[in-house]
Amino acid sequence: MTEQNAYWFVAKTRHGAELGVRNRLTQLGVENFVPTRTRHASRGKGMVEEPLLTSFVFLRANKLDALNLIHCYGVKFNLVNDCATHQLMYVSDKCMEDFRRVLEASIEEGGLVDKPLNVGERVRVTQGVLKGVEGNVLELQGRIYVVVGLLNCIFARARVPRAWLEKI
Repeated sequence: MTEQNAYWFVAKTRHGAELGVRNRLTQLGVENFVPTRTRHASRGKGMVEEPLLTSFVFLRANKLDALNLIHCYGVKFNLVNDCATHQLMYVSDKCMEDFRRVLEASIEEGGLVDKPLNVGERVRVTQGVLKGVEGNVLELQGRIYVVVGLLNCIFARARVPRAWLEKI
């Protein structure tokens, strides 16, 4: 990791504060991502947006700017350290782009997978809105999915026709 390059950092915040932190980062002009879904609220309160990952926010910045958000601007989150390397945890642009595209393509049919899966062949999607996404093929109940992961602990899947997949 270099000091000048921008990365997608993994940040942890209080449970329930994800959307507030996202809104503050957006207000400060910082690119960010919080996986969310919209659902019907109970008691006729309309639609509500809720995070799919509790306590996590992803932000794209260089290392100094990410640290300044905490110390100078008072944004309430902690950057997550990788236990193996003792460095700040970050995600590559390609992994984040694939993850976001899979989540946006199919929250109902796919969405987050809550635990690691027994994955199959490494594949690339060749057609449709997910063209170019790389992941692993998964078959559940006769349906084919492409599964992408972040940091080997957060996984998303989207349903894709078998004909649209090529082995890589």
